[in-house]
Formats: sequence, C-alpha cells, structure tokens
Amino acid sequence: MIYQTYQPRSPLSQFVEFLWYWEGDNLPSRSCVLPIGSMELVIDLHEDKIPLFDLYSQTQFGSTKGARICGVHSEGFIIDKDRNCSVMGAHFKPGGSAAFFAIPAGELHNQIISLEELWKGNAAELRDRLLENPTTATRFLALERFLLSLMQPLARHPMIDFALREFERSPTSPIGTVTSQIGFSTRYFNQLFRDRVGLTPKLYCRVRRLQRVLRLIEGKKQIDWTDIAFICGYFDQAHLIHDFRAFATCTPTEYVAKRGVHPCHVELWD
Repeated sequence: MIYQTYQPRSPLSQFVEFLWYWEGDNLPSRSCVLPIGSMELVIDLHEDKIPLFDLYSQTQFGSTKGARICGVHSEGFIIDKDRNCSVMGAHFKPGGSAAFFAIPAGELHNQIISLEELWKGNAAELRDRLLENPTTATRFLALERFLLSLMQPLARHPMIDFALREFERSPTSPIGTVTSQIGFSTRYFNQLFRDRVGLTPKLYCRVRRLQRVLRLIEGKKQIDWTDIAFICGYFDQAHLIHDFRAFATCTPTEYVAKRGVHPCHVELWD
C-alpha cells in the first residue's frame, strides 16, 4: 500500500490542506470513512465509476463518476476499495472549498456527488490530465495547477476565520464563548458558518473533537478511555461513547479492533 501527501504552494495552500495519493492491492474491500469536518475532492484513476452505499444496510444504491466531491459529513460513509485501487484527492481546509465551488458548503452536508455536477466538463478534463501523467510527483503538480486555474478570488470572512482558529486553539471551550466575541446573533452566525464550512458550529466542534480523539489514540492498543475523554473535553466516558456511536456507528473499543491503515477508516470486512 502506498499513501503519499503533497503540500500545495501559496495561494492554493490558503484553501487546500494537502493533496493525497492512495495506491494498493489486497486491501480490505469496504471501509466506513469517519467525519473529518471538511470537504474532500476524490478522483479514481482506476475506474470512472464509484459506487455509493447506504451506511446502515451497506447495500449499493447508486454511483458517481470517477471524479467526485464528498461534502462535509456528520456521519460516516462507505467506500468500496478496488483490490488494485489508485486514487488521488484534495483535502480542503474547513471553509476552503468556497474558493472552488459556488454552492454553499451546507448544501452538500452528508452528500457525495459527481464533480461534473459542479464543474461540468472540467471534471473529466481533470481526470484525463492526471491519467496522462506517469508518476505520482507529476500528478501532484498537475492537480495543483488545475486547482489553481479554477480557484476564484475569495473574500475571506474574518469572523469565520476567527471562529475556526478559536475552535482549533481551544476545542473544549463553550461555543458561546467564541460567538459572544463576534457580535452576530447566534442564528445569523450559525447560518453563515454552515454556508462556509458545511456544518453548524456545534456539530463542527463535535466532529473535530472526535478527530482529536483519533489522533491521540493512533497506533495505541492499550487506551485509558476515561483519560482520553477528560483530555478531549467530554463530560465522561459515556459521553465519548455516545459520540462514537453517532459518528462512527461503533463503540470506541470496536473502533480500535476495526480501524484501518488510516485513522479515519473503520474496516467492515476483508
């Protein structure tokens, strides 16, 4: 299995956290991808068709084209990894997708759609350009150039940027502590945040808190869940288990037993 990342240059780095490439064979066929709090661009270089699955029944209900956009999720979603997968993507920063897509991020909450629905013919052109490049390094450069060519001037909203910084700096602080410094009504700020980021502030912070848990326990087998719950700002271990069930559809112990090579992947079967 090969997993590589590439840090884009400015100005793209203002909106895209990193580009990534995943290649491998004999991988577990299906995984549940846990919420991450931001949008993801995915291009399958092996097949021009990616199936969609119901999270709970795990049955297929449709598909997208080989280039697709995964909106910000507050629940897991299933991916079916081909035994000889070759996939590239762009991991947007929270709110960063606004520089590339006219649609409010909140409209894509828990949605996965073909990229052509937003970019028309540019989606197929992007996939073709990536296939024309023989190496991972040149593909990263091609993806970087393509994103730069479509990037729109974005008037950053200082209040959203401030809130995102505060939520990352002090993830256990009450949301009201942040919003009280902004000067907007709670209703207006919630809508503005959802339009830019894809989730309400409360839901975004819950997702990011779970991500903090996953980072802290990565690679560990012996875990003091009470300690982890305290560090990450949960009321108690029961509160932590509740959020795991809500976002990962499993308990923390089940997650550790089933987690994949990436901490946001829970393997469903081999």
